[in-house]
Amino acid sequence: MTRRIVVGGVAIGGGEPIVVQSMTNTNTADVDATVAQIRRLEGAGCEIVRVAVPDFAAAEALQTIKERVTVPLVADVHFDHRLALAAIEAGIDKLRLNPGNITDPAKIAEVAQAARGAGTPIRVGANSGSLAESYLDGGRPSAEGMVRSALDEIALLEKHGVDQIVVSLKGTDVRMTIAANQMMAKEADYPLHIGITEAGTPWEGAIRSAVGLGALLAEGIGDTLRVSLAGDPVEEVRVAYEILRALGLRSRGIDLHVCPTCGRTGIDLVTVADRVRRELADVVDPIRLALMGCVVNGLGEVKEADVGLVGSQGQGTIYVDGKPVLVSVPEAQLADEIVRTVRGYLRRERKTDA
Repeated sequence: MTRRIVVGGVAIGGGEPIVVQSMTNTNTADVDATVAQIRRLEGAGCEIVRVAVPDFAAAEALQTIKERVTVPLVADVHFDHRLALAAIEAGIDKLRLNPGNITDPAKIAEVAQAARGAGTPIRVGANSGSLAESYLDGGRPSAEGMVRSALDEIALLEKHGVDQIVVSLKGTDVRMTIAANQMMAKEADYPLHIGITEAGTPWEGAIRSAVGLGALLAEGIGDTLRVSLAGDPVEEVRVAYEILRALGLRSRGIDLHVCPTCGRTGIDLVTVADRVRRELADVVDPIRLALMGCVVNGLGEVKEADVGLVGSQGQGTIYVDGKPVLVSVPEAQLADEIVRTVRGYLRRERKTDA
């Protein structure tokens, strides 16, 4: 159990639901582009958004960006502590500091005092790729080095009265990241922001993130997370929710189960599933959807689903709550009928809840 920290109205730690974060890849000084991307992220379910603050033009844009969005914002600051001070002055909801590149205790103290005065939480973010020289082991990063770097920074912040702290220990090496977070979980009760940094493009990055984050989350380690992928950050949010869903920790949108297909499959199930997933990408209500190619496992799977399909030769039967509602639907009409059935199911559920 970690302590509870509130970031712009969103609670992290203390047994709260695990919070999904992402980061914009726009030029932060381009307010319109940054706001547009933040709104897309929020629409995908992102609950906290981090923005890069590499210069004073970006820092000056923060207040305007905050005025145009509702999701809490984190300022990502490296190298220059004056940017951190400017972000606090702009009213940022949380500040990310890297102990590897802002190392002067006097400068850290200045930031700590400003953050304490403004009530701004600080994320201490130690990355394997940017550890200070004194924390390297034979010139190479290690789990122990990341933990020592973070703990020393925490001690400095605590010395100046800051206790609203979130800690992140991220490496490109999955095993190192797991080990570092396991160590930190024993050393302090601050909430942990978990992730695999520089994980890769969406394909390999999603796999590495699922392995690393899944291992930690299964142990109960992690209060908030970011899946780091090269490309559209909206994909980070989608992957994050899928990881959390797989462990029964969060539920949002379509929980899609599709059989791997084999020689018994009598329809082009992959095409049907891809189209259904695209057509239902806007759904945020939790719903379990099972698309099965034959009766071997199909009949059992649709009983566990809210909406399901069991395919046969050139056609399929659609189920709701385990019972057939549309029989012998031609293959060409399956995707449309499944989408229509899902949307009807969701409308019914909303009326029931009301």
